[in-house]
Parts: sequence; C-alpha cells; structure tokens
Amino acid sequence: MKRSFNGGPAGEDFLTVGLPIKLSLLVGDRKVVHGSTLLGWKESAWLICEWPSQLDWVSGLAENTPCTLSYLRHGTLVGCRTEIRGAVATPVPLLFLAYPRQVEEMHLRQHPRVSSHEPAVVSRVVSRSKERGGIVPGDHLGGLVKDLSIGGCRLVLERVPSWVRIGSSIHLEFELPGVGHVTNLTGMVKSIDKAEEGNVIGVEFQFDRMEYIEYRGWGGSVRQAIWRWTVQRNDPVGGFSMDA
Repeated sequence: MKRSFNGGPAGEDFLTVGLPIKLSLLVGDRKVVHGSTLLGWKESAWLICEWPSQLDWVSGLAENTPCTLSYLRHGTLVGCRTEIRGAVATPVPLLFLAYPRQVEEMHLRQHPRVSSHEPAVVSRVVSRSKERGGIVPGDHLGGLVKDLSIGGCRLVLERVPSWVRIGSSIHLEFELPGVGHVTNLTGMVKSIDKAEEGNVIGVEFQFDRMEYIEYRGWGGSVRQAIWRWTVQRNDPVGGFSMDA
C-alpha cells in the first residue's frame, strides 16, 4: 500500500517525534542498516534524525546518497525512500534526510484487527496451589479493548500491576456487541507500551477450551464468535483499523 505526501499535509500516523527508525544505505559497496531516532521535520522539505551511533562520523556520507527509512508500528512495516541532504557535527551529530514523497505499508499480522471500544475485566491467572484462596482484591482490574482479532487484542489499562508483565498469562472478560459475553479467555501478554491513551497491552489469545461465551441467537466456540464478529466488521468504512 502506498500513500503520497507530496504537496499534502504531513500524515499524523507517519511522523512522530522520538520514533525509533532504521536507516538502510550503501557505505562503499556494502549495504548497512543503522538505528536512529526521528527528531523532527519540515513538511515537504526534510526530516531530521540522530546521527546513527554505529556509523563512524569521519567516514562521511555524500549528499544525495539514497537511503531507506523504515519502522514497525502495531504489526505494520512502514517504509519510504529518501536521500541524505546533509549533516551537522555540533552541538550534537544530526542527519538530515529528504522529505519522502511516498510511504509504503506492509501489514505483517496474520489476522486483521477491528477497532473496538468495549470495557474489559482483566484477571490474574491463579495457580492450582492458590485456588483454595480464590481471587483476592487486586487480582483483577478494569480495562478497555481497543482492537480485536482472532489472534489477540490490544488493551488499555490505567495502571499495570506487577502480575501483568511480558510473558505472563491473564484472563479476559469482555462483550462482543450483538454476539455475546466472553468470559475466562486466556491471553499471553506480548507487549507493554506507554501511549497518550494510557498503558497499551498487546495480548495473544490462548484458546484452551476453558473460555466460554453467553450467546445471543446462535452457538459456537469463543474462537468462532470472535472470527465472525471481526469478519462482519472488516471493511474500510465500518471501522476496520489498518494500523492496529
């Protein structure tokens, strides 16, 4: 998918100050990839980023050297062709790139995600040795399902307790509007990020046959219910999130 920015407004979903990026370019006869950070831009003119720390300053880079800028965003690979326009050494080493005319996106998710805005209850998975004691206060909290696919979802939490960490298992309870109420769905925490909306938790579903759903009108498994719900809403106009 390509989007043109030539002569138009900067895409808010493309340019973000502090964005970690990768720069691919030729140094001599070798193709190299270096990490950097986007620091700013002037629309339709240039981008400014940190001089890659792995790149020797004295080696120099000729102006107009072709370069590819890329980064990952919520399962989407975003990239654009640009070129080096200049650099400064003081007060800090900075690199200037041409403002891209086109941006390409490649969606890496196996399953498309659909925008959602449903309240959720997140519970701690209690080991069998602790089952007799039951869930104690603090073992569950409220959140918001921001997007959903058959493979997982993104949750927004106001706070992140110690038992919600990358690699840990949690139980989820939320509503599938028009379909039913999902309970006891196990998920594995894959990522934890800070955003303007709060703490964003990436969750991968672990269907273990312990989950269930209270249906409205038809039967089936939780997996089938989520699949049907996302398919019904997977269209460009009805809220399908391309960058989820």
